[in-house]
Amino acid sequence: MGLFTQLLTFPLAPVRGVVWVAERVTEKAEQEYYDPAPIWRELAELESRLVRGEIDQSTFDQRENELLDRLTEITAYRQRMP
Repeated sequence: MGLFTQLLTFPLAPVRGVVWVAERVTEKAEQEYYDPAPIWRELAELESRLVRGEIDQSTFDQRENELLDRLTEITAYRQRMP
């Protein structure tokens, strides 16, 4: 970028900074949302709750299906990533 271009676009610097921060926040949020580790932990906790008798089989099955669907979504997202 030349000096002339920098001088002309200088008023836009705060906007570029805000856009950069927003992009970093979005990236971090996506990393956390598409992290399979919490889903695996919740599946393990769900199974231990079933074994301890805290939940019944139908509750377990329903929640397990939800979590497995979420893992499928995460896997599909990660396969689409470059």
